Amino acid sequence: MSQITIQCRLVASESSRHQLWKLMAELNTPLINELLRQVSQHPEFETWRQKGKHPTSIVKELCKPLKTDPRFIGQPGRFYTSAIALVNYIYKSWFALMKRSQYQLEGKIRWLEMLKSDVELAENSGVSLDSLRTKAAEILVQFAPLNTAETQSTNGKKAKKRKKSQNSDSKSLSKNLFESYPKTEDNLTRCAISYLLKNGCKINDKEEDAKKFAQRRRKLEIQIERIREQLETRIPKGRDLTATKWLETIVVATHNVPTNESEAKSWQDSLLRQSSKVPFPVAYESNEDMTWFKNQFGRICVKFNGLSEHSFQVYCDSRQLNWFQRFLEDQQIKKNSKNQHSSSLFTLRSGRIAWQEEEGKGDPWNVNRLTLYCSVDTRLWTTEGTNQVREEKAEEIAKIITNTKAKGDLNEKQQAHIKRKNSILDRINNPFPRPIKPLYKGQSHILVGISLGLEKPATLAIVDGTTGQVITYRSIRQLLGDNYKLLNRQRQQKHFLSHQRQIAQTLAARYEFGESELGEYIDRLLAKEIIAIAQIYSAGSIVLPKLDNMREQVQSEVQAKAEQKSDLIEVQKQYAKQYRVSVHQWSYGRLMANIHSSAVKAGIVIEELKQPIRGSPQEKAKELAIAAYHSRKIN
Repeated sequence: MSQITIQCRLVASESSRHQLWKLMAELNTPLINELLRQVSQHPEFETWRQKGKHPTSIVKELCKPLKTDPRFIGQPGRFYTSAIALVNYIYKSWFALMKRSQYQLEGKIRWLEMLKSDVELAENSGVSLDSLRTKAAEILVQFAPLNTAETQSTNGKKAKKRKKSQNSDSKSLSKNLFESYPKTEDNLTRCAISYLLKNGCKINDKEEDAKKFAQRRRKLEIQIERIREQLETRIPKGRDLTATKWLETIVVATHNVPTNESEAKSWQDSLLRQSSKVPFPVAYESNEDMTWFKNQFGRICVKFNGLSEHSFQVYCDSRQLNWFQRFLEDQQIKKNSKNQHSSSLFTLRSGRIAWQEEEGKGDPWNVNRLTLYCSVDTRLWTTEGTNQVREEKAEEIAKIITNTKAKGDLNEKQQAHIKRKNSILDRINNPFPRPIKPLYKGQSHILVGISLGLEKPATLAIVDGTTGQVITYRSIRQLLGDNYKLLNRQRQQKHFLSHQRQIAQTLAARYEFGESELGEYIDRLLAKEIIAIAQIYSAGSIVLPKLDNMREQVQSEVQAKAEQKSDLIEVQKQYAKQYRVSVHQWSYGRLMANIHSSAVKAGIVIEELKQPIRGSPQEKAKELAIAAYHSRKIN
């Protein structure tokens, strides 16, 4: 994707802010809460949960009668559309997460049933450990031709002679072994397969370390417990701006005694959960729903469709001012040319109004900050990029026209549709004036792998995909250079704030220590250096790790370490807390967002794959890049 998001603060009169707050907090957010509730109570909800998705049209159908409901009437049409889109997005993410968690749970339960110590495998198979290893060696020989055949079919008929990654071969073999386990009825064979999978598809001649195996098994059990807790999590319920549910819980907890620990924990979680104090954002998916102009003081302002009587001044960082000036220029060019240009080539793609929560006393529309988030296509900044987008859109429109004409006898509606498409095609071929800047052209076989870790936030490896050789490495110290001292300072600040937070909690006092933006500044420095190195080596893409299961991996590893430290639960909790404070204090999502944003601006492709669990940070970065290169050929 070549789109990034920029933001600005919107400043308006108190009456305009008050009116917008009433629409968003008293009408739009309650509407979203009601839609979330009705979807969760739909008769087909459990079916959607099993499938991992829901029909998006159902939310629109549920919203139709609510438009005439006295509780939600009086909103601009864009607000209803935004509510429908937001509810669809929330449940799309939630259903996908539930399906993925269920799939992971089933796989980990199967692996837990297979994961047994060498002693247990020998007892279950009824043979000695040496005989079990002999059987495992026979299975390796048996599956080796199958694995080789799969590799050759993946590479094509004319496969080049190149060195295969041992890691990719092992993954393919382990997949075949894992799939053949439930199909095998022979007990000895099943035990031998379990032995191979446990040892990385190799024969281990050394005696098994019982302590390490117990830690490994316990780590898997913790992962299963955490996934089960996720599956039992509550469904989306929206935002309680009036704190009604919190007051209901405090009344119940005051006059009743919990029947068990689970109920007591649910009360405690409800009371300690900090609900958002600002309403849901409102999205403007069309770039023509926003009108840009300058006021008498020369400041850029914006008006929104449905709120035309209210104008908002744009206050932004100097680095982003050029984008908002471009939004104004695009609309003026189209207006002056009497609509001879197409809005589909506007640099601005969509916008979103949101309230940012701030601390203070007074009316919420005066205390909280109003923000506009704008999605922009970076390719549309230059002539070369605009031509690229124009060719893509022209090809798409031409295909639609051809398919419509191929249907034969067209009715009036279809003919009008073709006429509109031809009109859009004519306007697309009349591009906006843009500055000239050559597009970045990297070498597709040169990849930049980025591994994320606990103690080392980021490690870089430049890899040649054709040979699998590493061109160069960069550690976190090398990436930051003279600014590496900022990393230690940021960690010290984290420790200090954590200590102050603990003191405030002990004294039941208000916590007023805010975090600085040093961490975000370090992320920007890292992203800038990573992009610079990628450009120096003409890298075609940057490979980032997926963050899907990173938290679970980290938490399971920390918990397993804690349980090895002591059998006492109190000691385990204290050790896990101290360990997390010392190493797990980095926002990986924020770092990846900065890298992604910088790469999009530079025209470098971003790829995402699952990061290997084992190995050093350099090895993980290398394997990530190699896996991305091989996945291209498979796809």
